[in-house]
Amino acid sequence: MKQLKNVFGVSFLWLICLIYFTQGFRSFVWTAVSYQLKDKLKFSPSASQFVSAVAFFPWSIKPLYGILSDCIPIKGRKRIPYLVISTVLSLVPWLILGLNAFFRSSTWHLIVLLTAQNLGSAMADVVVDAMIAEAAKSERAAFAGDLQSLSWLAMAFGGICGSLLGGYALTNIEIDRIFLLFTVLPAIQLLSCGLVKENRVSTKVLKEFSSSNGYHQVNGNESILDDEDGFSEEKYNISTKKRKKNKKNQKKRMFKIRKSQIPEKNNPLVIQWFHSLKAAIYSLYSAFRQPEILRPMAWFFLAHVAVPNLSTVMFYYQTEILNLEASFLGTARVVGWVGLMLGTYTYNGYLKRLKLRRILLLTQVGLSILSFLDIVLVSRMNLTVGISDKTMVLYGSALVDAVNQFKFMPFLILSGQLCPPGIEGTLFALFMSISNFGSTVGSFFGAGLASSLSISSGSFDNLLLGISIQALCTFIPIAFLFLIPKGATGVSA
Repeated sequence: MKQLKNVFGVSFLWLICLIYFTQGFRSFVWTAVSYQLKDKLKFSPSASQFVSAVAFFPWSIKPLYGILSDCIPIKGRKRIPYLVISTVLSLVPWLILGLNAFFRSSTWHLIVLLTAQNLGSAMADVVVDAMIAEAAKSERAAFAGDLQSLSWLAMAFGGICGSLLGGYALTNIEIDRIFLLFTVLPAIQLLSCGLVKENRVSTKVLKEFSSSNGYHQVNGNESILDDEDGFSEEKYNISTKKRKKNKKNQKKRMFKIRKSQIPEKNNPLVIQWFHSLKAAIYSLYSAFRQPEILRPMAWFFLAHVAVPNLSTVMFYYQTEILNLEASFLGTARVVGWVGLMLGTYTYNGYLKRLKLRRILLLTQVGLSILSFLDIVLVSRMNLTVGISDKTMVLYGSALVDAVNQFKFMPFLILSGQLCPPGIEGTLFALFMSISNFGSTVGSFFGAGLASSLSISSGSFDNLLLGISIQALCTFIPIAFLFLIPKGATGVSA
């Protein structure tokens, strides 16, 4: 820790840790949102899940924020101004919801404010990731792992604190006060932005960025297909004839693109921004359309979409039928965080050298088996063998989060290894957005399933059928595991 302070500076480390802690601590306020939708607005489970899915959509377009901050500096700076904007977006909606009862009770105003808040949080997440990537370059690259570990530790600590305090706050404090209390963290974050100095980006750098991206957007394909011939031939069976044809097309495109995208010396700043944006977007498109990138990402998207998310429905069932208190549900989320960390440890210690196809197969089977715990809980079979509802919820939460981590870790590994040089940050943000968008679509499907089965507040007769359908759907992604590279492991793709 002392070495990190000396290398990166106290103010930089403080800002990074604060942002990640705030991201984890969001569970404190979003627990209150769940109760606001259920108890105050009297939303049905499907309507509540629909609102949440819409509100979290900004997390599905993260690359847009990365491209904007990379290509359009504000007063010559690419990171801190966008961090200030994102922090304001994170702060103001909670302030309005805490002070104004009309906005809290108006459905559309609430959706708009929650969406704006998620827009700020998602933008801050992208910007701080870019700051970490830039800070860990060159002579400080040896500390990149330590810096990333510190940020994840801060987020995990924030998640644990937010879950514990969120349940306690709901028992003792009004929801509007919880919204106001949470604004303290974004306010401190906003003030802390002024502590970190950022160098200005010159017009010359913008020109170089535009022209270099014009090269990477085409040559990025070659970095995947040509620099690692063994990788291509063994795992994706790309024929030599096809590769030669691609090379010819790439050379033609590279000549045209570089000619059109290098800005003239006297071009105004707006034109330079346009060239930079055009280059970045085309780089992203050219890299993502490669089969070795597109196919695995399609599987991870499908793995989310194919399984309807019934978490909000289960929240209603746990609070209305099982009568579980907010404080206990907060404790269950803490156990979930512990399960997530244990899942990470188990993966790194015992699973990472297995084939990814096998890991993902076991994960989907495991999730299907764990769905049986919800079936047992809803059918009340646990009471016949003397197992309490709280025990079922606690252990179920920990196990589900642990097993889900077995799927998330391969996603991170593949995302990091498939990114071509030059656009790693933006492409990685795109990969994460695909995962987030898949979760959003899965939530929409879950809301639709709950609505079609007439599951509503106080009416859970068909919940058992809904969970059974969810359990069966977990087997669907298994049929598409051929999209995952055959020889890929948790160590190398």
